[in-house]
Amino acid sequence: MMRFRYALLLAAVLLAASAIAGVAQPRLGRSADTPTTTPPAKTITVSGNGTVTTVPDRASFSFTVEGRAQTAAAAIAKSSDAASSVAAAVKGAGAAPADIQTSQVSLSPQTTQDGTTIIGYVASNTISVTSAIGKAGAIVDAAVHAGSDGVSGPSLSRSDATSLYKDALKNAVADAKDKASALAAAAGLTLGGVQSIDEGSSQPPVMWAAAKADAGSVPIEPGTQSITANVTVTYSAD
Repeated sequence: MMRFRYALLLAAVLLAASAIAGVAQPRLGRSADTPTTTPPAKTITVSGNGTVTTVPDRASFSFTVEGRAQTAAAAIAKSSDAASSVAAAVKGAGAAPADIQTSQVSLSPQTTQDGTTIIGYVASNTISVTSAIGKAGAIVDAAVHAGSDGVSGPSLSRSDATSLYKDALKNAVADAKDKASALAAAAGLTLGGVQSIDEGSSQPPVMWAAAKADAGSVPIEPGTQSITANVTVTYSAD
């Protein structure tokens, strides 16, 4: 009887010990699994804009000639002859051969008013010419006298536009840094290094007040252009 009571007492003690161990074990497990959080890095992202103002030194024009005839072949031949005359004239006025390009050739039938009968053909040929500003007026005058039926232009540009755009990019980065420094100071932070930088799309040149150029009988006003660049820069901050 005493042995039976002793066995029951021992079993009760073991059962209690197992219960205590079962309760304690998950608590230890939760403590071990608690993650250590790292505060997110502080950054400042700004957009910077840079501009370089310059005077164009190149002008581009398009000259169109037409040829009309009863057959398509004859119309093409007439427009081709006229285009050759214009090309020779602009070369004589100072345009370099490498800057003269045939940009379009077209041919279309001419019909009666009811559209049922072809009565002839009209062919056209367009030549694009780029030159220094100082030669542009003389080139236009020469093309017209050589038989050009249409003149389009000028499209003004800089021969060193790529270099000027790089200068605008530098100005844009400097502008971004100034903005980021101001934001950091206002927020009580210290501006760190550049984390990333993205180049935005450049804007087309903007024309401003003109200054007359000595360009022969046809005056060409070069004015000024603004070449712009945009960047987005992210800095670290502490």
